Amino acid sequence: MGKIRKFIIKNDKKVHRILEILPGTVAYSMILFLLIGGFVIPTTVAYVVLAYDVLWLYKSVMMAFAGVVSHLRIQASKKMDWLGEVKFFKDWRRVHHIILIVTVNEPLYILRRAVSSLAKQDFPGEQITVVIATEARAPEGKRNAEILKKEFEGKFGHFFITAHKLVAGEIIGKASNENYAGRWVKKELVDKRGMDINYLTITSCDADHKYHPKHFSYFTYSFLDNPHRYRRFWQAAIQSYNNFWRLPAPCRVVNTLGSVWNTALLTRTDRLINVANYSASLKMIDEVGYWDPNVIPEDYRIFFKCFYKFKGQVEVEPIFLPLHIDAAESTTTWKTFKNQYEQFKRWAWGVSDDPYIIKHYFLTPGVSFWSKTIRLVRIVQDHFLWPVNWFFITLGVTLPSIFNHRFSRTVMGYTLPRLSSAILRFTLLFLVIILIVNAKQRPPRPKWFPRWRAWLLPLEFILMPVVGFFFNALPGLDAHTRLMLGKYLEYRVTEKV
Repeated sequence: MGKIRKFIIKNDKKVHRILEILPGTVAYSMILFLLIGGFVIPTTVAYVVLAYDVLWLYKSVMMAFAGVVSHLRIQASKKMDWLGEVKFFKDWRRVHHIILIVTVNEPLYILRRAVSSLAKQDFPGEQITVVIATEARAPEGKRNAEILKKEFEGKFGHFFITAHKLVAGEIIGKASNENYAGRWVKKELVDKRGMDINYLTITSCDADHKYHPKHFSYFTYSFLDNPHRYRRFWQAAIQSYNNFWRLPAPCRVVNTLGSVWNTALLTRTDRLINVANYSASLKMIDEVGYWDPNVIPEDYRIFFKCFYKFKGQVEVEPIFLPLHIDAAESTTTWKTFKNQYEQFKRWAWGVSDDPYIIKHYFLTPGVSFWSKTIRLVRIVQDHFLWPVNWFFITLGVTLPSIFNHRFSRTVMGYTLPRLSSAILRFTLLFLVIILIVNAKQRPPRPKWFPRWRAWLLPLEFILMPVVGFFFNALPGLDAHTRLMLGKYLEYRVTEKV
C-alpha cells in the first residue's frame, strides 16, 4: 500500500487521468464482450448473463423489501411528536439550523414553495436561518430573494441573501455557490454574532425542494440524540413528486423508480450516501473546508471528503420523512424528455468523483480496510455499471442465440432464454410491490387528472425497456464517454416551469 501511495503522489495527474478513462473503458468493454462474445464465446456470455439476471433479481428483492420497511417507518414518523421528544433535551433551544437554498434563475413560485415549507415547520422559526444563495451572474435570483425576504419577515431567526461571484479556480455549479454561502454564513453567525458552532447545523437545499412539516424537529432530535453528531450526515427520502401528475408517462416511470429507490435506501444504511438535500453539523463542514468549488457533483464529494478526513468515522443517518422535489419538466413533452435526459446525464456525471475516491482509498492511512473497501466496491458497482445494466438485462438473453446459430441448438442455448425469462418474470412480482409503495406515498390524484388514467398508471411500466435505454443507459454512456475524452461536463441548471 505504501508503494502505491508514493506512486500516486509522484504521478498524481497521470493517475487521475487514467482513473477518468477507466469507467468508460470498463463499460464499453463489457458491452463489447456481450456483442462480440455472442459470436465467439456464447456459452461464457450465457453464464455471465444468467449471473447478471440473478444479481438483478437480488436487487429487485432488496429494493422491494427495503422500500416497504422504509415506507412503514415514514408513516410512523409522520405520526410521531418529534418536537415533544426534542424538548426532553435541556439544550434543545441552543440548536440552530442553517438552510442554504441554492438558486440561479428558478421562478419565484418555486422558491416561495421551498421557503414556505420551512415556515410551516413545527420547529420554532427563530431557530432557523434561511440563506438564499444566489449567483451574481443571475440578478433575477437576487430580486426574487428580496421579495421573499419581505414576505417572510419575522418568520425566521435570520433571512440572508448571498450573491456568489465566480473566481479563478471555481466552476459554475451548486458546489461553488455553497462553498461561498457556507463560509459567509459561518462568519456572520459565529464570528460576528458569537453563536456556538457546536449547535449549528447546515443543510444543502435546492430551490425546488419541499420539506415535511416535521423535518427539522425530527432532525433536531436525531442530532441531539447522536453522540457522533459531528461525524454524521442526515438524509431524508428524496421523492420526485412535486409535479408527478404533470409528467409524460416515460418520465413518470423513471421518476417513480427513482423515488422508491431513494426511499428504500433509508433502510439500507450500509449503502446510504447523502444526495440532493442533506444536513450536517456546521462544525464538521467547517473543519473539512466546505464544499470543493471546482467540482459539479457536490454531494458524494463532500461525503468522501469528510469520510477520509475523519478516518472513516463519517456515516449517513436516515430521516424517515419524505422530501419532495421536482422531476425534470418543460413547456412541451419533447423539451421535458430533453431535460430529463440532461438531468440523468448530470447525475451519471457523478462518476467523475470516482478518481478522487479511488486515489484517497490508497492515500489516506488509518481508515478501516473493510469500511473503505465496501464503500469503494459499491461506488464502482453503481457508477461503472450504470450504462451497462440495460444491455445485459434487455439484450443479453437473445444475443448469443442470434449471433451464433450453433449455440442456439445446444442445451445451454435452449435453456438460457427460458431460465433468464423465468428469473426476470419473478422480478415482476417485486415490481408490483414497488408500485404499491409508490401508490401509497405519492401525492393524491388532482381533480384535473382523470380517474381512469390513474387506474392505468401501472400499464405505463411496459415502457421500462425503452425508458431504461434513453434515460439510463444512454446518458450514462454519454457521461462516461465525455470523462474518457476529457470533454468535461458543464453545470446545467434543470429548467423549472
